[in-house]
Order: sequence, then structure tokens, then C-alpha cells
Amino acid sequence: MTIQFSDKEEAIFKKIGAVADALNMPCYLIGGFVRDKVIGRNTKDADIVCLGDGIALAHAFANELTPKPIVAYFKNFGTAQIKLDDFEIEFVGARKESYQQDSRKPQVEQGTLADDQNRRDFTINALAISLNDAHFGLLLDPFDGIQAIADKRIQTPLEPVQTFSDDPLRMLRAIRFATQLNFVIEEQTFKAIGENVHRMKIVSQERITDELNKIMLCAKPSIGWDLLYKSGLLKLIFPQMVDLHGAVYIEGKGHKDNFYHTLQVLDNIVPNTQNLWLRWAALLHDIGKPATKKFEEGHGWTFHGHEVVGARMVPKIFSKLKLPLHDPMKYVQKLVLLHLRPISLTKENITDSAVRRLLFDAGEDIDDLMTLCAADITSKNKQKVNRYLQNFEMVKERMQQVETQDQLRNWQPPISGELIMEVFGLTPGRNVGVIKDAIREAILDGIIPNQFELAYQYMLEKGAELNLKPVK
Repeated sequence: MTIQFSDKEEAIFKKIGAVADALNMPCYLIGGFVRDKVIGRNTKDADIVCLGDGIALAHAFANELTPKPIVAYFKNFGTAQIKLDDFEIEFVGARKESYQQDSRKPQVEQGTLADDQNRRDFTINALAISLNDAHFGLLLDPFDGIQAIADKRIQTPLEPVQTFSDDPLRMLRAIRFATQLNFVIEEQTFKAIGENVHRMKIVSQERITDELNKIMLCAKPSIGWDLLYKSGLLKLIFPQMVDLHGAVYIEGKGHKDNFYHTLQVLDNIVPNTQNLWLRWAALLHDIGKPATKKFEEGHGWTFHGHEVVGARMVPKIFSKLKLPLHDPMKYVQKLVLLHLRPISLTKENITDSAVRRLLFDAGEDIDDLMTLCAADITSKNKQKVNRYLQNFEMVKERMQQVETQDQLRNWQPPISGELIMEVFGLTPGRNVGVIKDAIREAILDGIIPNQFELAYQYMLEKGAELNLKPVK
């Protein structure tokens, strides 16, 4: 099989090969770049393995270019990187690896190309192409990686139990590649993941979460989350998600499987956003349901308050997963807390007050909240889904009318706490908050319009109720 390079790629690789020939050094293009070329995916980075000093090869190659690029090298790891516009090339010497039981950091020694291919995680990543002039473009495929790509199969080059025990992160990478590429994990390879779940304990949380985020950004992230559950990995790395799984029946009444409902909501939202945190909000929107699940006689299963409980769980989940604890966390927490509000408006006569409160509470995130709520409409009954979506459009139109009228997105009441203190001669304290809250609630409830003069008069009335008098 011949791999087709672009003209720019071929020029770069032939120059690397020529430099390697001058150093009497066999060198190869290996791994993800080759895989993606075969699959037809765009890629902007390439790994070069040489039988020798990878840092020396990188410097020699850089010396042949005008202008000369910066060579970033890491002596301890024997690697070097060069960026050419938007294309990044990494150079490393072929190596052989061995692992200790308590660490995924390998003990490395110089090796052959075969050693380097043996240490690769999957057969599709063990493909190599010779760059030396005598054999330029020759594909070396010792583990039938080309056939695995054709079969859409993820499989380890060596025994999977040993591969995953050596570096347990490869288990998550197998699931991530299966999700990204829509491949299937080979039976024995998947079985070995289940047998090595305990080994994930030696992997840092940052590396685990990095793989989870990559799964979240896939075209169909449910594939990955389902594989995480079925492999047993999810119970170890994110047990709250496992708690969502399953349906219970009492007196013939059951509830939906909230795990698979959540995955459907996540897939539903994907076509409408590349926002990683909105996708996390979709994943976590019902995370409070297991803690609030209750069977009520004559009614069935309820999950009262699950949005409040779920919102309280978000900070702990973000902390455990080492996700950002500032704006992204607060954003996800807000959407989890509010995710029932727009849906509830479709079930009642919509008042301007209810719409104002939703616009005020959601602020700039109202559009993302509506995207999440639309994704949350899941049912096998198409008529039911269409009815909800029609009602949902009605809510959106009403919101647009109120927003145009009242401008409540990121709104602040026209009377500030500073003005209240100045008028009544107060210092910061309870009475200031009581008056400010009363003004805000009156405007949201439509008791007074969102106008300074009327809000000021309302402030004086509330002050009088608290036995406060304006200072002269």
C-alpha cells in the first residue's frame, strides 16, 4: 500500500530522509500520522523515529532550513520538537521499554525499530514508513495495522493484558480511539481492559480527565461513556455516573434508565455545540437523580429536587476530576440547577414574571440553557417529542418578547446598594439587602416597571416599612 503525502509533506519528509542518510541513520515516520493518512483524517503533527540520536537528527534537519526553526529538545527523554508553521514534528530515537508494577513511567533503553513498534499501544499506531532515500515510502506493518483499519478494529500489538498492565492509560486510549474513529475494540482486548481496571489507580487524574475530555469532544461521545461503563472503568473513575444506570419497577411502574437517557441528551446536544462545558452540563444535568429517587404510592417514581442536589454535586465532581473550579464549574453548576425551568414553562400558562425570572437567573447563559433543555427532550414517542418541541418554541418566542421589552439579560436593578445607604444614611447591613431584594423582586414580578424613578419611589416605601427615613 502506498501512502499519499501532500507536496509540502513529501518535501519535508524527503529532506529529513536526506539528512538521516548523511548521518548514516535509518529513520521512519511512525504512529498517528501514518494511521490518519490511511484513514483519511487531517493531522498536523508527525513522529519521526530514528535508529540513533533523535535530538541530533532534529538539529541537523533544522540546520538545512531557512529560516532556521527553533529546536525544542528534552535531553532526559531524548526527544526534540520542531514547528513548521502549523505542522509539528517530533524526533526520537527508537527505544525499548520495560515497566515496574507501581508506575506507568517506563524504563527506557535504546532499541530497534521492531522494539519501538512492539511498545506501541495499538496495531493501528504501529505503522511505520521509511524516509531514507533507498526505501522512501516503504510501509512497515508487522501487526497488520492496515487490516485493522479496514476492519475498524482496535487491538493491541502484543498480549493485551500485558499492554494494559504496563501502561493502564492505554485502556482509556482504546476507548477514546474507538469513540473518535467509530471503531470496535477487539474482543480479547476489551476483555483485558476489564481485567486490568484496578491498574488505573496508578494513573494521574489529569491524564484520565484529558482522555475523558477528548471523548466528550467526539461526534458521538455516548460510545465512549457506554464502553467505560461496560468495561468497569467508569465505576472506578466516576462512580456517580454508574449510579444513574438501571431502572427499578414497583407495582408495574418503572422509571427510565437515567444513564442511557443522559447519554442520549449528550449526543443530542453535540450537533449544536463545540462548547466542552455545555457538553459536561448535558452529562451532569441529571446527576442528582439517584439521591432523590423515591416511589410514591399511586403516582410512581419521582426525583423531586434533583436539579438542586445535582448542582450541589458539581463542585465535588469537578474537584475529583481536576476540572477547572472557577468559571467552567460555575457555568455547569448553573445549567444543572436551571435545566428544568424552561421545560416547566411549557406545562403552564406562561407569565411574564416567570419568564423574567428565568432570563434574570440564566443571564448570558440563557441560549446555552435552552440548547441543553431542547436536547433533554427524549422519548420514543415522536408525537410527544414534537409536542414538547412546539411548546418549547412558544417559550422561546415569549422569552424574546420579554427580553426585548425588559432587557433582563445580565440585568441589575436600577437602585444600587450604595444609593440605598446614601439615601437612608446606612452602613452595609441587613436593611440594605432587604430593600434591594424587594426592588428586584417587584420588577421581576411586574409590580413596578424597570424604571429608575418608580424604583426610587418603591425604595422609599420599603424604607418606611422598616422605619427608615431619608437623611436631609
